[in-house]
Amino acid sequence: MIRGLYTAVSGMITEEAKQNVVTNNLANVTTPGFKSDNLSVKQFDDVLLYNYDKKVGNKNVRHDLGGLSMGSKIDEVNTYFQQGMLEKTDRATDFAIQGKGFFVVEREGQGGNERLYTRNGHFYVNNRGFLVNDSGYNVIGRNNDTGAVEPIRLNTENFTLTKEGNILVDGNTTYTLQVADFQNYNDLRKVGHDAYTGNNAVNSTDYIVKQNTLEKSNVNTIREMIEMMTVMRTFETNQKIIQSIDDTLGKAVNEIGNVR
Repeated sequence: MIRGLYTAVSGMITEEAKQNVVTNNLANVTTPGFKSDNLSVKQFDDVLLYNYDKKVGNKNVRHDLGGLSMGSKIDEVNTYFQQGMLEKTDRATDFAIQGKGFFVVEREGQGGNERLYTRNGHFYVNNRGFLVNDSGYNVIGRNNDTGAVEPIRLNTENFTLTKEGNILVDGNTTYTLQVADFQNYNDLRKVGHDAYTGNNAVNSTDYIVKQNTLEKSNVNTIREMIEMMTVMRTFETNQKIIQSIDDTLGKAVNEIGNVR
């Protein structure tokens, strides 16, 4: 009975974690470039039950009764990197990648600057003339004059972006967007809602960049709502199991206490 209690509690913990993931997905349905997450669950190792009630001749022999599940636990959270739909906008600083790769942005910190990677191309030119994202992180590109890979400084929103990622001001290429990619996306770790950290980034070659365009979130709202209802029902079932076990234990304690 106590094992059943542990199993139900572990199930509730798992379902609560699932609910947090689903809630976060639904909260970011309108976040450009957002990639939905999925929580995977695995079972604790089963316990083999057996007894020695079976007799062969005058000797008791082991008889396997089968396995007993000890509940479930959280395995890992995986990100679904499938491309979202592209949507036209009226902003020159809205970019979208069609294909593989990530925009590179730079976050300033006390320990130095950190490169992050994002599919969210909702950028703007700040009051210092730098191209930045919604978090204020500098967008990184290659300076056409010096060859340096650095924060892009435009000082204007009157520019043209080619499909190769070249930024033209007055017809002259000033910067080329840095578009990075990774061999194994499983090594990427989310930072906030729409950025990632990762090692061993390489220049992407399988992409085109579109101006006046944003990549929409790839969250499937219907699927997430169905998952939410499933999670809630499973959670409620585990609650009822715990309540039933609690009632049974309470009854057993009270009745045993009355035995004379």
